[in-house]
Amino acid sequence: MDDPVLLTGAGGRVGQAILAGIGPDYDWRLLDREPLSEDELPHGVASDDVVVADVTDEEAVRGAVEGVGAVIHLAGDPRPNAPWDSVLRNNIDGTHALFEAAVDVGVRKVAFASSNHAVGAYETDDRTPGMYRRDDDYRLDGTELPRPSNLYGVSKAAGETLGRYYHDHDGLSVVCVRIGNLTKSHPPKEYERGQAMWLSHRDCAHLFDRCLRAEYGYEIVYGISDNDRKYYSLARAREVLGYDPQDNSAEYTFEGEPRGGNDLED
Repeated sequence: MDDPVLLTGAGGRVGQAILAGIGPDYDWRLLDREPLSEDELPHGVASDDVVVADVTDEEAVRGAVEGVGAVIHLAGDPRPNAPWDSVLRNNIDGTHALFEAAVDVGVRKVAFASSNHAVGAYETDDRTPGMYRRDDDYRLDGTELPRPSNLYGVSKAAGETLGRYYHDHDGLSVVCVRIGNLTKSHPPKEYERGQAMWLSHRDCAHLFDRCLRAEYGYEIVYGISDNDRKYYSLARAREVLGYDPQDNSAEYTFEGEPRGGNDLED
């Protein structure tokens, strides 16, 4: 991609995983509500490439999207227990401002960071904990309706719907990535649900790289590694985006220690 890529929420965990993995591959414009340190900037990105602004500041957002070819939109309140006034302002109004500005200036595609919390209420008492285990074949594939587990999940479902709207009415290419449990060096320790939806930093960066490079209309995909334990299907991400995850929580013990090459998960 020749045009710059705008990454909102660049200082957060997901943004830093993306920049660490594919930072040298793109011309970036970064937006965050706080100034970024030199350690948070990939090689070749200067402070002049950073927009310090709240995503709800419509004028600042419009200036940030001017001249970019694609957007990865991560900014918002990430707390699962965030109150309604915060998710309404930061996650819904902020996402609306981003989509509106992107369409107005002619951005071609937006990768929207949705969340597993948009469908968390599918994890009912009669399905858990079995659905977190490798011998259970229950799968969510992105065609199901949202079923949020909290108000944060409601805001992410709203963001997916906004993406659908701007695709249908303005032709914007939108992919919504329902991100699992992102950790860096190992899956979540002693946490079945987290291991079933683990997303490594390496696979996270690769997935959003594919979001930037692939051609699509409107898609909802799941953002997890290729875990033996999984209840999210990776089929659509593989088919549409060319996603090829390299990591698997089964390569670690339940306590988070690496297994030997021939040591299979029980």
